[in-house]
Amino acid sequence: MCDQPHVITFDTLTEEFKPLVGGKCGSLGTMSQVGLPVPPGFAVTTRVYADARKHSGTYQELTEQLRAVTVGDTDGLTVAAARAREMVKAWEIPAEIEDEIRATYQALCDYCGVPDLPVAVRSSATAEDTPDASFAGEHDTYLWVRGADSVLEHVKACWASLFTDRAIAYRTEFGYDHTDVDMAVAVQKMVRPRSAGVAFTLDPTNGDRSGICIDSAWGFGEGVVSGEVTPDNFLVDKVMYQIGRRVISPKTHAYQLQGDRVVKLELDAGLAETPSLTDDEIVAIARLARSAEKHYGCPQDIEWAVDDDLPAGEDVVLLQARPETVWSKKSTAVNATQDLMSSIVSTLVNPLYSRSGGSPAS
Repeated sequence: MCDQPHVITFDTLTEEFKPLVGGKCGSLGTMSQVGLPVPPGFAVTTRVYADARKHSGTYQELTEQLRAVTVGDTDGLTVAAARAREMVKAWEIPAEIEDEIRATYQALCDYCGVPDLPVAVRSSATAEDTPDASFAGEHDTYLWVRGADSVLEHVKACWASLFTDRAIAYRTEFGYDHTDVDMAVAVQKMVRPRSAGVAFTLDPTNGDRSGICIDSAWGFGEGVVSGEVTPDNFLVDKVMYQIGRRVISPKTHAYQLQGDRVVKLELDAGLAETPSLTDDEIVAIARLARSAEKHYGCPQDIEWAVDDDLPAGEDVVLLQARPETVWSKKSTAVNATQDLMSSIVSTLVNPLYSRSGGSPAS
């Protein structure tokens, strides 16, 4: 284990390191490696978790407590889980590894030109997104974390989320031993979107693969999910990247960032009728979606944002890419579109709107 790294930036996270970084970091590393513009960041590898666990002096007691509790014993599970989380949060990270994490976070701040850059600190368990079970949502994510001290604190909080009631119950249900799952942590720049939305590399209304369909709204897009705002819609030719369809919807308000909170703001009449994307941004999003499709070898739906912190021409970022599923559920295409927008909001809006400033987004 001595030759395994403690910290790996997404743009250097090659295939050989994926066993060390879990599903979430692995996906971010893959997209970054092939030139897809994900928000920059780094992975704190499972080696750091394993080293802290090894030297804790409490891990054997922790596992013995958990093995003594059955999922049906709700009260016992809750007590044991709470005690386990307390133990993990008290683990020490060796000073030289702390220094490495601090230096990597500072390099990220310098790259983005923002002191104490706000970041998301995301759990990335080694059993996430395996073929037989998905741990997505079972471990914690913390948003708008600022400063190296807070990053280190929330790395340990992510480790502790291996031992929430729901995570313990989930592992038991799927037959995972509690010692079989390790935790890496993703530290990633928070996006401050001027506009956000989804793009499909086919037309979800008819399955036509010749075009790329883009839905866009001002800010975080919360109004689209709630039904308050209808998004702008664009259809782009997949070969020449010509914009063939534009539907500019009246947008009376938007959910936008103020400080560390997302708030609902009324839009003036001029902005309400203004397209939420420029032509250059529409084409950039279409090219991004097409690149994801080429890389993954099948139609994709992507989550994207135009990041207000980044310069024009470099501000369209990829948040997530998945195999497209809407056309396979043609009869419920509209609801499926809203479900996809909901997944954006779970990343960008809902956790902030309800629990900002380093609270867990579950």
